[in-house]
Amino acid sequence: MLIMSRSKAIQYYIVARLLLAPLMVWTIVTLVFLLLRATPGDPADAILGNRAPEATKEALRESLGLNQPLWLQYFAYLGQLLSFNLGTSITSQGQSVWEIIGQHFPATVELTFYSMVVAIAIGVTIGILSASRPNTSVDVGGRLFGIITYSLPIFWVGMLFQLIFAVQLRWFPLGTRFPLNQTPPSGWTGIYTLDSLFSGNLGQFLTAVYYLILPCFTLGLLLSGIFERMVRVNLRQTLQADYVEAARARGIPERRILLAHALKNALIPVITVLGLTFAALLGGAVLTEVTFSWPGLGNRLYEAIAVRDYPTVQGIMVFFGAIVVVVSILIDLINAYIDPRIRY
Repeated sequence: MLIMSRSKAIQYYIVARLLLAPLMVWTIVTLVFLLLRATPGDPADAILGNRAPEATKEALRESLGLNQPLWLQYFAYLGQLLSFNLGTSITSQGQSVWEIIGQHFPATVELTFYSMVVAIAIGVTIGILSASRPNTSVDVGGRLFGIITYSLPIFWVGMLFQLIFAVQLRWFPLGTRFPLNQTPPSGWTGIYTLDSLFSGNLGQFLTAVYYLILPCFTLGLLLSGIFERMVRVNLRQTLQADYVEAARARGIPERRILLAHALKNALIPVITVLGLTFAALLGGAVLTEVTFSWPGLGNRLYEAIAVRDYPTVQGIMVFFGAIVVVVSILIDLINAYIDPRIRY
């Protein structure tokens, strides 16, 4: 009976979240639309320049629909979205926003995924060491690491690492995704490490990894502080639970208690942070991509904002917003099935 009631509660929760998802996406769409038009600057000036004749600018505004009332522009854009049309870029020779996403999104996914691997490896390891040795120098060092990495600005760390490891030591390239004088891997995923493996080209794979190391380490290092703090706090609480004390009383080795019992339960809140951080990074790795000239969707978004390319900015932001909404729902459902204590 309890299982059935919990199953029905989860089903009701799924339906409720699915019904709320369009409302959340609509809120994102509306905010992006209004904020873009509230910012100073005119797309006609950004595209044609300040010295262009006013008649030419007015003709461009008319062709883009920017001379219409704001409410007409808003409802016209909502109508496009209902047909899954994100619009057409006004600065990329008529290229659709979906084409821009398909061209640049794989690079963002690749950067984000490997950065998360670095962040989890560093953050979880330091968090475990810190929680298992409370009030020691290891614990103090772990807490300082979490605070420092969380507070450092990513663009400053990126430029510092470029200066040290790319300019001074020349261990890694300064930026970009692949050497300009070499043909990048080709494949259906657009992710160079996967496409090179699928084609069996080890040289391209190693080159892709080589160009990934510095930006991924930079982003992953600064993200690792989040996971270190989460793991440390939750693991320390779990190590003080009654079932852990009972396991110690039965003579189970401390290492086995830590890894097989306490860590599993302590990682449940981390899963939520992991999923939402990954989703947010897909749209928030802009500074890393700009610093390292990484040709991802975040870098493309930055370029579109600079030239007031409204359709491209709106389309990319809506795309990222939809990803965050979907991932947040999936994470909640995963937590509900992993942890039987969760109720909806």
